[in-house]
Amino acid sequence: MSLLDAPAYNARRENLNRNLLIAGGVLILLFVVLTLAGFMLGHGWLFSNLSTEHKVNTFFDALEAKDYSKAYGIYNNDPNWQQHPDKYSGYSLNRFTEDWTIDSPVKGPVLSHHVDISKTDGTGTFGTGIIVAVRVNGDHKVFMYVNRADGTMTWPAPHELQYN
Repeated sequence: MSLLDAPAYNARRENLNRNLLIAGGVLILLFVVLTLAGFMLGHGWLFSNLSTEHKVNTFFDALEAKDYSKAYGIYNNDPNWQQHPDKYSGYSLNRFTEDWTIDSPVKGPVLSHHVDISKTDGTGTFGTGIIVAVRVNGDHKVFMYVNRADGTMTWPAPHELQYN
């Protein structure tokens, strides 16, 4: 094939190639923006911690409603914990209720809360756990640790987050 035998110009094909390049560039840019925005806003890379933040929010909603049985199930990541309470004999519902009322980190019952930020903690790409910062009763900061492997919660978290 020589230069004189070159294929004819196909405008549709050139438009398709240009549009695919533009769409690819926009998708890459959107991915970069979402990745950085999630991290900078305190919700994990690509907002990967949002489901955990929602879980902690549901936990504190149950504490506000004084539904300690539901909160206990969320804390242990076992909504059917009542079917096998002997599994949790080391940390019973009564002790849990005392810990979140009488011996609460906010020195009383939970009346209001707001999930502020979360950070990945531990090793690996997405860490072994997530620390979720919650502002309780307006001025008390509580840091909950959620284990990624089994979804259970722990208080206090191994680290406290610095934020305003």
